[in-house]
Amino acid sequence: MRIAEVAPLYESVPPKLYGGTERVVSYLTEELVNQGHDVTLFASGDSITKAKLVSNVEQSLRLFGKCQDHLAYHVIQLQNLADKADEFDVIHFHNDYIHFPVSNYFNAPFVTTLHGRLDLPELQYIYNKFPGQPVISISDNQRKPLPQANWLGTVYHGLLPDLLNLQNGKKNYFAFLGRISPEKGVDKAIEIAKAAQIKIKIAAKVDEADKEYFKNNIEKLLDDPLVEFIGEINENQKQTFLGNALALLFPINWPEPFGMVMIEAMACGTPVIAFNYGSVPEVIDDGKSGFIVNSVEEAINAVNRLHLLSAKQVRKCFEERFTSKRMADDYLNIFREMINIGKRKKTIYMNESIFIKGQKTISK
Repeated sequence: MRIAEVAPLYESVPPKLYGGTERVVSYLTEELVNQGHDVTLFASGDSITKAKLVSNVEQSLRLFGKCQDHLAYHVIQLQNLADKADEFDVIHFHNDYIHFPVSNYFNAPFVTTLHGRLDLPELQYIYNKFPGQPVISISDNQRKPLPQANWLGTVYHGLLPDLLNLQNGKKNYFAFLGRISPEKGVDKAIEIAKAAQIKIKIAAKVDEADKEYFKNNIEKLLDDPLVEFIGEINENQKQTFLGNALALLFPINWPEPFGMVMIEAMACGTPVIAFNYGSVPEVIDDGKSGFIVNSVEEAINAVNRLHLLSAKQVRKCFEERFTSKRMADDYLNIFREMINIGKRKKTIYMNESIFIKGQKTISK
């Protein structure tokens, strides 16, 4: 199958540091290539892939300090794709709705995986205006704000099976991995760790938009012997960071679309203690790969039950549900159905054209 994977340009594929969407695009792209498909990746020039790479910017935009207008590069990327659209059996977008006004003019079937939160009020206007745009969710919960969207399916994220592995470490600290922001709940993670009298290591990035929140609300919490702030880490550092942790704390307070860090921890055999929001009940098998809780108090109680979970059992949950092969197979099933529907529509159109032409001939 000839497949175009279209990634955002903010981060490379895979990202050098933080970047959930681009990381998923990388795992999917490489798995599709490994399965023998002809894949073209539209991404930043510093991306690393076995697929054919098409790029209109040398470096990912977050690291490219001279870039003042990110949208400009995405418009150029879209035109580059449009110029090649007839070369593909299916086009798979990962960059939200920027292509909606033009993708209906492509001859090839296309679909968009939505990676972000969908409860923003402006999105109602978008999906009311473009109700036919085919989209894929990364959790069933993610769909709730947009029931009117043209959902083709849900595909959970997956990791390369040998990317992260079981690790025998001291398991004497909690891990918090991701981003410092109000919805991610790092303050709650610190509260849980302090109450349990267990050290917490925080590996997280601070976006420009969250610097004031970090300074006013979080920085003062780091001045404690039980709290170690590491900062942003890369892919290679995750094995040790997550693999040696007693548990991953995931005390979110927002409708998390998926939560990649949960399956990264599971791949290391590290259980997850997560608040019951968004995708959490779909990702965590309560009592097998971690514990789903509703408060700080319940999280503290869950700490006392971590001994009931084995690392091998947690890893097994990952292997059964969240590998890149399973993810790619799920996407391929959707792609094949899209292609078959397109062929049926084309056949119907051709038959109707022949019928109309025949009617005209008879009328003469």
